[in-house]
Amino acid sequence: MNHGEGAFPEPAELANARLAELADGVVADCVDRMDVYRTVVPRDDLRRSIEHNLRYIVAALREPGNARDLGAPRETGRRRAYQGAPLPEVLRAYRLTFTAVWDVLVRHARDDHGPTRSTLLGAATFLWQLADEHAFELTEAYRAATAELLAEQHQRRAALLEALFTGQTGPDASPWEIAKLLELQPNADLVVVAAENSALADAGLPRIEQRLAERGIVSAWRLTPTLHTGVVSLRSGQREELLTVLRDVVTTRTGLSPPYQSLRDTPRALHLAGVALAGIPAGRPEVRAFGTSPLAALVACEADESERVAHQVLGAVLELPAEDRTSLLDTLHAWFDHAGSAEQAATQLHCHPNTVRYRLRRITELTGRSPAQPFDVAELVTALRALELGKDPTPGRNEQPRR
Repeated sequence: MNHGEGAFPEPAELANARLAELADGVVADCVDRMDVYRTVVPRDDLRRSIEHNLRYIVAALREPGNARDLGAPRETGRRRAYQGAPLPEVLRAYRLTFTAVWDVLVRHARDDHGPTRSTLLGAATFLWQLADEHAFELTEAYRAATAELLAEQHQRRAALLEALFTGQTGPDASPWEIAKLLELQPNADLVVVAAENSALADAGLPRIEQRLAERGIVSAWRLTPTLHTGVVSLRSGQREELLTVLRDVVTTRTGLSPPYQSLRDTPRALHLAGVALAGIPAGRPEVRAFGTSPLAALVACEADESERVAHQVLGAVLELPAEDRTSLLDTLHAWFDHAGSAEQAATQLHCHPNTVRYRLRRITELTGRSPAQPFDVAELVTALRALELGKDPTPGRNEQPRR
């Protein structure tokens, strides 16, 4: 007899007679040996699965030639994937089930009235064929379910990030809850990174999430047709590590927002990261961080009004020929950069301090505002900030940099 094709009624009846006992033993073995069956898979679920598997083995031993219903291992594979049980542990439980049946047959083979050695050998070969068949179907179902789960998680993650970046979190999902779902660290500074894509939907920062994770930095990223944007949570001392990683992988213009604490400010941070990005010359792969000045942020967030202020305050200067305009604006920058010191400003500009003073007087004549008067200083600095940012719009909420 070819035992791979013939029936094994005696081994089938032996296993069937002790089916409940076998099921209880395998359940106890799984729970004792593997944490997953104590913490993840409910005991009654495990019991049903093992008993179903044992009945499948008995039926196959009785009628090996019959078409076998492999729905059970497929269903178990899917269910365990959705439960989060590791595949190696699931397969181990199945091996324990087949081993339990084999142990029963071996014990009875020692009895004079048990299966013959020839029958036992044929049953053994058939059992391991069944085990392989079963494991294959279970594994394929588990992997298919895992792929479904990953796709669902990716879609949910993308939706959560979209809610953060647009500020449309909805009444049933607070920023705190979104941060928890995205696994962002609590009580950490946050920054937004915005990088242009090198091509349509081609991430400007390849493998950035994994690279940051390798350094213990938690982040969540979104890829759109034009931008690769991420929210990064930083513990103390991690900002420089973030910049190091970004500079190592940057392939396009990349902007970084100032640090912020509340996830509700993420849309604003995205806008500021976009402003920093837009300030980099086109085509230059560079990382630029937006400054921490509140005034600069205010100007950036009110771009149209800031442009109007710049022309209202510095209009007469801006109408000068290019060389005169540049020398006056550079002098004003240097004056503020060096806390109103004509000598230090002159050193930076490579000119005489009196030249600096002359240019400042000319600025006062043209604008009607003195760099020595506090309220005038506020207007002049605001106008300079607006000019620095320029009229170039930023990715902001619409994501696409305007040229």
